[in-house]
Amino acid sequence: MTGDDRRVLIAGGGPVGLFCALLLGRQGLQVRLFDNNAAPLEDPRAATTHPGTLEVLGAAGLAEDMARVGLVAPIFQFWDRPTGQRVAQFDHAILADDTAYPFVIQCEQFKTSQLILDRLQYLPNVEVLFRHEVTEVSQSEGSVTIAAVGPDGKSTNHSGAYLIGADGGRSTVRKQSGIAFDGFTWPERFIVLTTPFDFAASRGYCYRSYFADPEEWCNCFKVSAKGPPGLWRTVFPTDPALSEAELMSDAAVQARLQKFFPAVQPYEIVHRNLYVTHQRVAATFRKGRVVLAGDAAHVNNPIGGMGLNGGIQDAANASEKLAAVLLDGASDRLLDLYSRQRSAVAVDYVQEQSIANKKRLETRDPAARRRNLDELRRIAEDPARSRDFLLRSSMITSQRRVAAMTLEGA
Repeated sequence: MTGDDRRVLIAGGGPVGLFCALLLGRQGLQVRLFDNNAAPLEDPRAATTHPGTLEVLGAAGLAEDMARVGLVAPIFQFWDRPTGQRVAQFDHAILADDTAYPFVIQCEQFKTSQLILDRLQYLPNVEVLFRHEVTEVSQSEGSVTIAAVGPDGKSTNHSGAYLIGADGGRSTVRKQSGIAFDGFTWPERFIVLTTPFDFAASRGYCYRSYFADPEEWCNCFKVSAKGPPGLWRTVFPTDPALSEAELMSDAAVQARLQKFFPAVQPYEIVHRNLYVTHQRVAATFRKGRVVLAGDAAHVNNPIGGMGLNGGIQDAANASEKLAAVLLDGASDRLLDLYSRQRSAVAVDYVQEQSIANKKRLETRDPAARRRNLDELRRIAEDPARSRDFLLRSSMITSQRRVAAMTLEGA
């Protein structure tokens, strides 16, 4: 094979696509990445990076820098909002014998993207083409071709051995490849309100706190933003019957925060966002010479911070297998194994746990709420059960399951 015959095309310049480019580029493969934005978007999404994902990022030399530009968060808490009582506290330190990263790093995804971009500039075999939108995908027995519209408005064709679709939940690559995206959409939209108000100093909350409430649950967590003192993000469900204007007005967002976290002064709101939330998984993560990763392959609600983590793990798994196929002559059935492994994680871990996390916070029935909260207390108080709980929530259990999976003949 020539270099061009081994080229990997990547649609999507978020952290998942960029991580694929880094891992494949370091193997010496030709990589060409396309993204329709002018640069990584500085949006306030996906900050929580779990130990299972830090193991992957650490192996690539990224974890230390992520800790430098983010926040290390070993502890998370569950609270009962109606009573104001802390229900349970979990400390990742209990995983010290299980992982080199017994903590979470709160690092916004655009920072992770920039750290990867900084490294890509030293790889001449990797091309990153921003302001290039992938519009069409076709494949033959020996190659895959995409059409991309550049900043001049002209469409050009690009061919490679394989294409990674890491182009988000509305993935053009997935749609063009005819891959179903089954699941459902939550009726309530989620609202994110970001404030510099210091919940740790004023209320004793740690960097990751989850509040159960039969009327309106909340996630509250801290990010470093552009440096000390950092910002706090709160996530709430909203009434499906209300309009965006009603939900996003100054009065409405202030009332929401004051109802949940009463304060003497009005909250300073530096960012607000309202978004629809889905639970969907692609029917397959591999179709011929097309491989899906990240949100293009699976989406879920953000409670527990598992979406991007799953995407980063997809990237590492797919890149390892593509390199084996293209460089070592391994059977391309390895890509079927990739699909099987990562689909299992998406369905059996990410979907199942993110849905369970939401139900745990929003349960209305008093008896069921009491059982849920009492069970969390018992788990937190039992070291063995707490360790098992953390191995699962930190996505180490799912990574171990993946490592044990095989595909006969692959």
